[in-house]
Amino acid sequence: MMEIKITPQLIAEHGLSQAEYELIEQYLQREPSLVELGIYSVMWSEHASYKNSVKLLKTLPKEGAAMLAKAGEENAGVVDIGDNLAISFKIESHNHPSALEPYHGAATGVGGILRDIFTMGARPIAALNSLRFGNPDNPKVKHLLKEVVNGIADYGNCFGVPTVGGEIYFEDSYEGNPLVNAMAVGVMKHDQIARSAASGVDNAVIIVGAKTGRDGIHGATFASIELSEESEEKRTAVQVGDPFLEKLLLEATLEVIHAGLVVGIQDMGAAGLTCSSSEMAGKGGVGIEIEISKVPQRETAMTPYEIMLSESQERMLVIVEPQNVEQVKAIFAKWDLDAVQIGRVTGDKLLRVLFKGEKVAEIPAETLILGGKAPVYCRESQRPVYLDKLKIFDQAVLPEPDDYNAVLQKLAGSANLCSRHRVFRQYDHMVQIATVVEPGSDAAVIRIPDSDKAIALATDCNGRHCALDPYLGTLGAVAEAARNVACSGAKPIAITNCLNFGNPYKPEAYYFFSEAIRGMGDACRAFETPVTGGNVSFYNENPEGAIYPTPVIGMLGYMEDYRMATTQFFKAASDQIWLLGELKASLEASEYLKEIHRIVAGTPPEVNLDTERRLQKLVLDLINQNLLSSAHDVSDGGLLIAVMESCFAPDRLWGCKLCFPEQIKPSQLFFGEAAGRVLISAKPENRTSIENIAMQAGISCHLLGNVTENGSLAVNDKINIKTQTLYESWWQGLKL
Repeated sequence: MMEIKITPQLIAEHGLSQAEYELIEQYLQREPSLVELGIYSVMWSEHASYKNSVKLLKTLPKEGAAMLAKAGEENAGVVDIGDNLAISFKIESHNHPSALEPYHGAATGVGGILRDIFTMGARPIAALNSLRFGNPDNPKVKHLLKEVVNGIADYGNCFGVPTVGGEIYFEDSYEGNPLVNAMAVGVMKHDQIARSAASGVDNAVIIVGAKTGRDGIHGATFASIELSEESEEKRTAVQVGDPFLEKLLLEATLEVIHAGLVVGIQDMGAAGLTCSSSEMAGKGGVGIEIEISKVPQRETAMTPYEIMLSESQERMLVIVEPQNVEQVKAIFAKWDLDAVQIGRVTGDKLLRVLFKGEKVAEIPAETLILGGKAPVYCRESQRPVYLDKLKIFDQAVLPEPDDYNAVLQKLAGSANLCSRHRVFRQYDHMVQIATVVEPGSDAAVIRIPDSDKAIALATDCNGRHCALDPYLGTLGAVAEAARNVACSGAKPIAITNCLNFGNPYKPEAYYFFSEAIRGMGDACRAFETPVTGGNVSFYNENPEGAIYPTPVIGMLGYMEDYRMATTQFFKAASDQIWLLGELKASLEASEYLKEIHRIVAGTPPEVNLDTERRLQKLVLDLINQNLLSSAHDVSDGGLLIAVMESCFAPDRLWGCKLCFPEQIKPSQLFFGEAAGRVLISAKPENRTSIENIAMQAGISCHLLGNVTENGSLAVNDKINIKTQTLYESWWQGLKL
């Protein structure tokens, strides 16, 4: 075995503590080789091992009648939707790579999450994303935004998956550390589900897909450190993707899976060949022996260390029974892809790595993996003292605006509320011709091929709310995602999550993480939406400090009939406009407070989980009884922003005439934010039915006014502004 002197500096360079190195020596009963040190480095990084998060993640609800693959068991979660059909979906981060190489970082984030889906045996039918940037007026932020969007668009469009939804927020805390979270969704039949565990002694281990290069080496370790000037030098940790090759890999992979030729299969994402081989062996309780000189390489003189740690894209590791090896090779050759047997499954539970016949690593597989003997920590948690000061905020001291029209117009064009058309119009959202509801409404709706069934998809999280109160903010994120899906006509059934936080070794950062997990668990139990899996991204910090804690929720909803899909847009003049939920709202922690008064303070909206659950059911009941013309979640920006957005139908601009109660302070009524509210429109003849059903559900129901054709948004004697004027501010607000 190749030997090298292990120094404290070398250990630190590999992101390992001295105690962790001593544990490695204990497991091996000797000093590790350089290759072994590199293997442990990436497998024990936060990105691969979840060593600082797994204890808390285990408290999340993962059980459900529809669950076919639980969180952490496979590459992605799988949920039953009936008639032998299942949905696989997952969201993951590519934050640090996107901060340094925004185009390739975002593109390979999309490629990686798509591979997680089709490695399960599912055909990808939709992609979404959740993005966070700093001040959009900053030239560097504009560059990051443009390149990230280009990377997402180019990869998804070339691969041929519709990018159907997502969200973008701008806050100063993301200035030096943008967030790029990519989500993908696929459909399969129950008998097509592929598993990742290796099994069967002497079964073949085959590497398939692209050739291996030096790109991405130490990517998992790079994703487990804070961004700094020094980390700028780690650009080799950013991979380069090829969507056309991945399209070939998709077809070849599904062909071998659906032909029953695969025993186990895993994507080579973070930590590359190291992660796939060790995890497949560890999950299956077997060993794997590989001769890595046989790995197809696109660069010369690659070392064993480089081959094992490369994160080159568009690669898979496949376990195949010996009699099927030639058939598998032939299928991949048909798609012009490499498929080379590099090893075999053994019964000794060891990951054994050979290079030209020389043993360069031999490690008990279970010591490397999450759920095995990789280190697990519970870090110190401390609530930041400054939160007490931020919560003490009296909205009563805020002066009322002199001109409510001007305030509404300014909010319409503000960074977090304006139109995202300049982004989503770069995405092909109609490829595969199954998109029922396109980007721009509360949730995307995708029809399941050869079926009347459909799914609804949304991503949600208000980082500012989570920064002020991580428990309430995360409750609100899950509730809003569920409301968005319900407003589309679908029943929320499961979530995936992407948990973006600061350095877990800092007690205040760990407090935000632990409280967010508590909030997510409570909300998902209340809504019966189990957590199917996801991703934890720590170390999202820059020299100025940590990002806002951002637990992004990817919500999956299901509807029996795609024709019941509902959008947020008004449909007809004289339709009545209603609010389901309370009129009372607060300016604390709101977009209004930040945008108009430049203040970030107060308590985020309180979330009553029982009320939220009843509201979601009420909306679905009204939709299923054909009583609604539109439904729209009321969230960021408050009630009038929701009304305004409902006026902006794709084919025309509507007006409305509203009459609000005078006893509530206008700014709070117009722009205050509260949880558990949905704006609906309906024909006047449905009024009695709506009121009766809402009363039975125990949900307040307020008639606000009606839709008009006169092109103005009018409220009492306070607001009267042309819809076209609002539309122009909203449409032109975001500049790429």
